[in-house]
Amino acid sequence: MSSSRIAPSAPRPSQVRFASFGATVCRVVPLGSNFARITLASDELADFHAAGLDQRVKLVFPLEGVGLSTFPRERDDWYAAWRELDDCDRCPMRTYTVRAARGREIDIDFALHDDSGPATRWANRAEVGQELVIIGPDARTLVAGDAPIAGVEFRPGAARRILLAGDETAAPAICSILESLPASASGQAFVEVASAADILPTTAPVGMTVTWLPRDTRQGGAHGESLGRAVRAWVSEMAAPDTGAADSVPEVNVDTEILWEIPQTDAGTRELYAWIAGEAGCIKELRRFLVREAGLHRDDVAFMGYWRAGRSEN
Repeated sequence: MSSSRIAPSAPRPSQVRFASFGATVCRVVPLGSNFARITLASDELADFHAAGLDQRVKLVFPLEGVGLSTFPRERDDWYAAWRELDDCDRCPMRTYTVRAARGREIDIDFALHDDSGPATRWANRAEVGQELVIIGPDARTLVAGDAPIAGVEFRPGAARRILLAGDETAAPAICSILESLPASASGQAFVEVASAADILPTTAPVGMTVTWLPRDTRQGGAHGESLGRAVRAWVSEMAAPDTGAADSVPEVNVDTEILWEIPQTDAGTRELYAWIAGEAGCIKELRRFLVREAGLHRDDVAFMGYWRAGRSEN
């Protein structure tokens, strides 16, 4: 196992207010067969704080025939006010990763599926000039400190090796993390995608191996199958961390509970830090394997269920 360490993340602001930023589509670029990079721009975004890594933001989509006029973006308690709206007046809101930010522009990479949800319906038809609202950190409210901004979950501490694993919904975050890593980083990234045409270009340190895993549904490949197999093989081939007895893992019902757990930032030096995200059922099984079978501590595994099979959440 490599002895090089991943430097702790740079200090980030500890206090920040999340604000709403109006934006319009300025570019739509197809990526592969099932991705689209949609660039959002506005003068308001000059005050957006881009934290990099796997930073999440909320996107508020217009209602058909209503637009964004009902979204209470001028209110400090906008979330409570939004929740109180009638269904017919409540603009859909979904979570996405900031793929890149440049001054007054933000790139969001959408994994395109069918029209099962409001976000994918919008993205499948996105055109230059369309409007939406971005909820994210307001740079004008930053207070210096060492706590991470909400929405940035990648916190490896001084880990010697990194494992990144996810499906296409996690691909933007994984690519962004890879591009943000120090040159000394080492480890493995696995990304399962729908087809070979969805392999995206990315930049990674020399010590990070990036493996794309196209699914071939024509051969009966189920979602998460290739990812699970690849993670198990890689972890089994490397020297297991000396963690003692395996930690217990509480059972989680992915249909009723949020599958989301992030290790503490002060965990010290880790032999291996795992960041896994994607379909909740697959992520649940990977986390169970890493902790129960591979012997990682629970505090060495960040796992996030971005979506659930059979549920319209995108």
